[in-house]
Amino acid sequence: MKENEKTINASGKTDIERIRHILSENNGSLMRTWLSICSRCGLCAESCFYYLAEKDPKLSPAYKLKATLGEMYRQKGNVDHEFLKHCYEILWFKCTMCKRCSLFCPFGIDIAAMMAVARNVCCSQGVTPNELLEFTENCRKSGNHMGLPPEEIVDVCQWLEEEIEDEIKGVTIPIDKPDVKYMYTINPREVVFYPNDILDAAVIFSIAEESWTIPSFGWDCTNLPMFAGERDAAAQAVKNVYNQAIKIGAEKILITECGHAYRSLAFEGPYMAGYPEGKPPVEVVHYVELIHEYLVNGIISVDPAKKFKEPVTYQDPCNVGRNGGFWKEPRKIMEYIAHDFRDMIPSGEYNHCCGGGGGIMPMGPNYKPGRMEAGKIKARQIKETGAKIVISPCHNCYDQISDLGEKYNLGIEVLSIKEALRKMLVIPEKFKPVSLSP
Repeated sequence: MKENEKTINASGKTDIERIRHILSENNGSLMRTWLSICSRCGLCAESCFYYLAEKDPKLSPAYKLKATLGEMYRQKGNVDHEFLKHCYEILWFKCTMCKRCSLFCPFGIDIAAMMAVARNVCCSQGVTPNELLEFTENCRKSGNHMGLPPEEIVDVCQWLEEEIEDEIKGVTIPIDKPDVKYMYTINPREVVFYPNDILDAAVIFSIAEESWTIPSFGWDCTNLPMFAGERDAAAQAVKNVYNQAIKIGAEKILITECGHAYRSLAFEGPYMAGYPEGKPPVEVVHYVELIHEYLVNGIISVDPAKKFKEPVTYQDPCNVGRNGGFWKEPRKIMEYIAHDFRDMIPSGEYNHCCGGGGGIMPMGPNYKPGRMEAGKIKARQIKETGAKIVISPCHNCYDQISDLGEKYNLGIEVLSIKEALRKMLVIPEKFKPVSLSP
């Protein structure tokens, strides 16, 4: 992808000592075992949607690992800028770090974790997509990757409250409310492009009579610096959320419908933020988990007459399903909202990545052709179900599958879980506004 080279900070020099430091920091027993134990058996190849899309042996996860991080260790960090540019193409445009290959590796090698180290090395030398670097700088300066000031989210939430008051009574979006059960964290795209996502959540929380708030700072849960390979900024991103939850006395941190946000805050974030036991200081809950609880316990209800009659399928986001542990709960939710649910094959923890993860989706339209080519595996999965509605609790999946639907003429509508629920939610009488009609 020669066109991608213009997005690299290309000084032409490498800091060998800095590279060696990063490699040494990560050279524990697991890393040494993984690097030495791979037998090049090839089982990982058929697990990778990039390989399946092109059938190029160089897209085998084992080859990609050997050609990047493996070579960095073999050379003891003594690599030049041209080599790092070669790694750049593989690390950001031929791997979403979805971890599917690890399920098929007979030795359980975590190639995604190793690719993250290689990204960290490249980033330390300025070899990183400039789009992700810009998001990273926004995070440093403002606490969110779109650089929005606190008053922006306050204004949006107040506007949304006004928008809904004639339809549903008593819907509020509390900001910085102390001592709540849930501090709800969101994706900056919701503020700028998808404000109805915030409103849908607020309606559901209000009807559930939940104790919740959105913070005016520390509300960005997405952590794009993690995908840029900028570990210090990624650590600060999770600290912003943790510290704000502690400050307002929230019992739990609730993640919006986002995959890598959950992976960041629940699993990798604690280590990045300096919690050696790997547990966040405040419990982290994903939106899928909470909605499942609401429906199963009757806290919210669905009007059976409004359930989807069209065939519905569900996209497992890699970092919600395979890497987050939630694939049974979403299918239970589907029972409440769909008459005709059709699972993809494979599904659950074995489902394929949509092709929009690993940081490539927020990098913009210049990378769409590559996403569409690799995404044909997902498009084929969806087409084989015959579904007309695809539901997924992840912004990257939502946008990628919407693009795939257009590219491959799938004839589908893509919805988030909250958006689907809003269409059929039972509104209790106490929340129905008094009619203004005579």
